Amino acid sequence: MTKVRPVIVISPRLPYRSELVAVVPISTTAPKHNLPYCYQLSKNYHPMEADDLPCWAKADMITNIAYRRLNGFKVGRRKWEIPNLSQDDLDAVRKAVLFGLGFGQLFADSEKT
Repeated sequence: MTKVRPVIVISPRLPYRSELVAVVPISTTAPKHNLPYCYQLSKNYHPMEADDLPCWAKADMITNIAYRRLNGFKVGRRKWEIPNLSQDDLDAVRKAVLFGLGFGQLFADSEKT
């Protein structure tokens, strides 16, 4: 993905790394296969689009970028909005990231105990 697109910041600010964040891109294109690293968000968080527009977090495409490269959504003249995900969506996206990195077995292991 090389175009400007909405993303979800999944990393907290870390010591000596506060200028970088880990992000997961959001897409309105449905995945071809139902895989655990593609998570359908509970709603569309874009403030200028319908809430019921299906959107997916493509958690296998995680990347680190400079915080200064992030923008909010422009909603008017000199007005920007930065929506917050629900805690359930954020938790599910972080779980999907683990599957995208090949660590999905961590959940199977934790369910056994």
